[in-house]
Amino acid sequence: MSVGLYLVPVDLATANGFVAMWHRHSSPVVGHRYSVGVADGAGVLRGVAIVGRPVARSFDDGATLEVTRCATDGAPNAGSMLYAAAWRVASALGYRRLVTYTQADESGASLRAAGYRCLARRPARRGWDTPSRPREDRGTDGIPRTLWEVGTTP
Repeated sequence: MSVGLYLVPVDLATANGFVAMWHRHSSPVVGHRYSVGVADGAGVLRGVAIVGRPVARSFDDGATLEVTRCATDGAPNAGSMLYAAAWRVASALGYRRLVTYTQADESGASLRAAGYRCLARRPARRGWDTPSRPREDRGTDGIPRTLWEVGTTP
């Protein structure tokens, strides 16, 4: 039986609550540009995507956004529906590119289904802690990542 998912608007507090409950390895975010959700036929929230400014300074060019969190409860097709919706919103707002990352053990199937392409495979890095700017390990340091993008060419 089909779940019958549909898109719903979600505020940051709701999206962060869902991320805290369902995301496998990342915590809620501080801010965002927008968030989008998917709900089932009963109106139950089944997934969220949070979109914000790119974390990498080199991508923060005014034309690029980043899906900073995407979490579902496992509902079929929810991930690809969220990634596709995130790009449609970004594009409608005038952005030309949307990026996101997956960890090396994640297949990226939802991203490929939503039209994203693998841009680069990044090796593991030791973390962001430096003597000049100490930072805590958030549990995701030392993990290889894959960079994905979708967008239009100028």
